[in-house]
Amino acid sequence: MKPHSGLIVTFAAFAGLIVAALAPGLGGSAAKASQPNVDAAKGTPADGQKIRVAFVLTEGATMIDFAGPWEVFHDVGGEQGPNPFELFTVSESRSPIHTSGGMTVTPDYTFDDAPVPKVVVIGAQRGAPKLADWLRRVDKESEVIMSVCVGSFQLGRAGLLDGKQATTHHEFYDQFQKLFPKATLVKGRRFVQSDDVIYTAGGLTSGIDLALHIVERYYGRDVAQKTAEYMEYQSKGWMESQ
Repeated sequence: MKPHSGLIVTFAAFAGLIVAALAPGLGGSAAKASQPNVDAAKGTPADGQKIRVAFVLTEGATMIDFAGPWEVFHDVGGEQGPNPFELFTVSESRSPIHTSGGMTVTPDYTFDDAPVPKVVVIGAQRGAPKLADWLRRVDKESEVIMSVCVGSFQLGRAGLLDGKQATTHHEFYDQFQKLFPKATLVKGRRFVQSDDVIYTAGGLTSGIDLALHIVERYYGRDVAQKTAEYMEYQSKGWMESQ
C-alpha cells in the first residue's frame, strides 16, 4: 500500500476500524456540474498543479466520513501514480481534535490560513464558530464541496442548501427537515448533487461512493474504476448516472 502523508495522528484507545457490508446504492442529481480545469488524458490538472482537497475536522468527527474519501483521493493512480490530489486537514485551530473511536488528529491548517482548496470534504462533526463563514467563502472559490452523513447539517447551517436538494444519514431525515425547511430532502440515495459545486452524501460509506464520483468527474470512469478496484471496493453506487 502507498504510504499516507499529511495526516498527523496519534492513537488513544483506538482498537481498529472495520468496514464491511459495502452495499451498492443509488446516486441522484439536481444540476449539471461544470467541468473542472483538468487534462483527463494526462491525469493531471491542466495548470500542472495538484488538486487541493481540504478535509474539515472539528471535535467528534466521524472516522469513516473523512477516512473513506481520504483513501479514495489518496489512491488515485495506484502504486505507480502519479496522484493528482494534495490532501490536507483544516479546523478552527491546530489544537488536536478527537474523532469517533478515540483517535486524536492534529489539523494541518486553520480556517484562517488554509490554502484555497479545489475540493472540500466535510463529514459528521460538532462544528466550530468559524466554520459557517469559511464554508460560505470556499463555496465561492472551490469546484466541489461534498458533505458526508450529517456533515450536511453544517452546510445547512451555513445557508448553502437553501432552495436545493440534499440528502443525509437516513436516521436524521426528520431532524434535517425540521432544521432546514428551505432545503428539499431526497431520501434513499447514496448521494445527491445540490448545485454545480455542492454534493451531499448519505451516511458513512456513502462518502466513498461520492468521492469516487468526484474522481470520475475530474478524470473519467476508467480512472475512478481503477481506483475502486485498487481499494477492493465493490459498491457500484458511485457509477449511477447523475
